[in-house]
Amino acid sequence: MHSSIIQSCKDILKSKEVQQQITIFLKPFINCILNEIYPYIYLSILLVFICFFLLLAIFLLLLKREKTS
Repeated sequence: MHSSIIQSCKDILKSKEVQQQITIFLKPFINCILNEIYPYIYLSILLVFICFFLLLAIFLLLLKREKTS
């Protein structure tokens, strides 16, 4: 019996209409969450670029030092 209930729930969730209704229902929540975390995403991307340029500068300084010695 337990397995049949789970299977019937899976069958219901597989239908396109139910998937569209779930998407419509969850879209405002997802948009709200994304709006809240956008600054953190931008900050993360900025920090990744800063780290990249710092590593590039260190690499270039090491290359310059090896050429002079």
